This record gives sequence, structure tokens and C-alpha cells, in this order.
Amino acid sequence: MSRIAAAFSRLRDERRTGLVAFLTVGYPSLDDTLRLVPALIEGGADIVELGVPFSDPLAEGPTIQRSSHHALLQGVTPGVCLEVVAKLREAGVEAPLILMGYYNPLLAYGLEPFSGDARRAGADGIIAVDLPPEESHPLRDACRKNDLDLIYLLAPTSTDERIGLVASLASGFVYCVSVTGVTGARRELPEGLSSFVSRVRARTPLPLAVGFGISKPTHFRAVGRIADAAVIGSAIIDEIDRSDPSEIAGKVKRYAEVVTGRRRAAV
Repeated sequence: MSRIAAAFSRLRDERRTGLVAFLTVGYPSLDDTLRLVPALIEGGADIVELGVPFSDPLAEGPTIQRSSHHALLQGVTPGVCLEVVAKLREAGVEAPLILMGYYNPLLAYGLEPFSGDARRAGADGIIAVDLPPEESHPLRDACRKNDLDLIYLLAPTSTDERIGLVASLASGFVYCVSVTGVTGARRELPEGLSSFVSRVRARTPLPLAVGFGISKPTHFRAVGRIADAAVIGSAIIDEIDRSDPSEIAGKVKRYAEVVTGRRRAAV
């Protein structure tokens, strides 16, 4: 059983909602990434997405755009991201690690070499945000050859035909985008999210994770009523930005504890 499958199996057994936490590799620094991943896991994250910086992150709002730009200025490349995965494994991180990015850098690296290097480094899956499922077979084949899950995204505007196609191709879990927009913390979850997730649920036995706009414990609980996991990224980056550099690991750990209900929010 893969790490991702084992994580969702454990969530089912424990009857709780999973937290998929996102960090941009190299933000604020590579050393910080190596500290923040274990801190998030200690705080309650079940899976960690490691963002591969890209110069044109079209699905991202200002927060993750800014973190990606900063990481690029630090010289973070796909190869550096793989080195970070390897270092996290060497440090004893056992949680699933997913590389989340855009297709162009993976294509430039080489789909087969990247997938092989990702697996050897200790990655469990890949998300290529801007890759249409109809054009995903080369990357899917490379991932399958290297025992990596290729995780697909669906949006509220996805047709039943598109949902069925993704259901036939996906592995690991399906990422349900909550809004027809970009990433970023929001006040409320959109109306219609439950019906959208139900449409996806009817077509695949895979676990479902909901992301984009989730930032509060109330959001996390609401997602838990309709899906298997919630994905949080921008709110974690915001927490980093609000924190003193010496305190960011503790702050993101506490954030994860609060959002998952392990710790009560400060009054």
C-alpha cells in the first residue's frame, strides 16, 4: 500500500478529516522548509504538498504567487525540490509528500527522469495543476512506471464527462477545487460545494480532498462533512508571513493544531 493510500485508510479507521498542508519549497528559505514540514506534521498534517516554484503560476492567488517568486529568486528549481524531499526522508519524515507544480518545468526536466528522480528521493505523488487530463498520458505513464500517484484536479465547472475521465485516470485521491478562481484564504466556503463534491463522489471510489479558500476551523469541519481531507496552503503562507522568523515553525504547528481541532483557538 502506498503512503497516500495508507494515510487515507488510517483517516477512515480513525473517522477523522485529513489535513493536506501546502508549502512552497524555499519559502522563506530551504532550511525553513525542512523545519516547517515536520512542524506541520506534528501539528496534525497528514499529507504535505511541496510547491515547485514556477514563474507563471496561473492557478495561484497573490499569496502563493509571492512565495513562488521569492523561492525562484533563491534559486529553487525542480531539482532542488527533489533534494528537499530526499533530505526530509533522511530526517525521518514518513508522511506522504506530493510535488505540486506546473507542467512546463516537469516537461523541461523530462517526464521520465523527473518521475524516476522523484520516486528515488522519496516522493509519493505529483500534481501538475495546468495539465488537462486529455493530455496527461505521458506524465501518467511515467508516474505509473515509478509507482507515483498522479493526482488530478476537478472544478465546480467540470462536466460529468470530465469527471468521469478523471475518475478513470486518477490515483491516490482526487483534488476538488472549491471555487472557479485562484488560491487564497476566503471568509466563507462557496455555495454548491456539497453538490459538486457529491457529483465527484458518485463517479470514483478514490478519496476526495477539497482545496482553495480553506483557512478556518469552521471551513475544515465543513469540508470534513462532505470529503475526506481539506487542503490548506495560502493560510499557512499567511501564518508564516505574520510570524517572527524565529517562531514560524511553532506558529505553523499551532495553526495546524487549531484548524484540525487539536488545540482550541485563542479567544
